[in-house]
Amino acid sequence: MRVVGGRFKGRRLCEFAGRSIRPTSDKVRQALFNILYHPDEGFGFRRALDLFAGTGAMGIEAVSRGAQEAVFVDIDPSALSVVRKNLESCGLGNSQVLLSGAREAINRLSMRHEQFDLIFIDPPYASTLANETLMAIDASKSILSEDGLCVVETVRRTPITIEPNGLQLIDERRYGDTLIYIYKKESSQ
Repeated sequence: MRVVGGRFKGRRLCEFAGRSIRPTSDKVRQALFNILYHPDEGFGFRRALDLFAGTGAMGIEAVSRGAQEAVFVDIDPSALSVVRKNLESCGLGNSQVLLSGAREAINRLSMRHEQFDLIFIDPPYASTLANETLMAIDASKSILSEDGLCVVETVRRTPITIEPNGLQLIDERRYGDTLIYIYKKESSQ
């Protein structure tokens, strides 16, 4: 696994040996970031939140392509150990890394009035956490900045089954068994 674009392009990232953690493939990550790149504005996201960070590849990719910072959240201490190694190898060792469940992190970050332009939700495939986390982001009303994007990765057997009130589905893609949903926060005008 490697960073597929930006200033860290080609940098190898540590993975989990023999573990059931499934990082987003390079191919899917490349396709996703091609979608997120705007021809006129470039990669216009300042702050990214990588929920269910695993290896940290999504947040690192966002910083590699121009985000000023990313915050990494995972409930598994061994996953965060891999995230820290990957951050160090990219010179991003001062990044915020939180040992927490996604909903708890959303609540904590919201209470600190932190906002993100781009949020990644990539939970274990065999769970209902994608739906639950998407609802928590929608309910927080403040964690996702105005016109911010929320990217959800899941598989066909556990698709998104909810319709959040404050988020509009703007794109949906399928790469093999992987499903990508992109939601945009609706303007409060």
